[in-house]
Amino acid sequence: MVDDPPTEGQRYLLASGLGNVLAGEDIRNLARVDAEKLGLPDWDFWLFDSRTLVRFVFDDQDTTLGVIVSEDPTEVLAACQARDKAWHHAVRTEEFQRRVRSTM
Repeated sequence: MVDDPPTEGQRYLLASGLGNVLAGEDIRNLARVDAEKLGLPDWDFWLFDSRTLVRFVFDDQDTTLGVIVSEDPTEVLAACQARDKAWHHAVRTEEFQRRVRSTM
């Protein structure tokens, strides 16, 4: 999810993400306002093999404080469903970056 305007951290990720794309990663982005309209969670997470959920914890300044790891099937399923819903509406990072140029 990306704010409008993007935060400094989001701009950094947009600028640095193209290297990951060139390495074969498929990164997609979704405007926060669109994610809210879709009813998606407002927290950042990673999924590993659709079995392990890693939820990031940030402070008010967007500093990562740590992560919460869960293998609870109910939590993992909800995250998988949110990921799939977001993926359908998200924009590939190359296109998204063209729309929102980074200053980093």
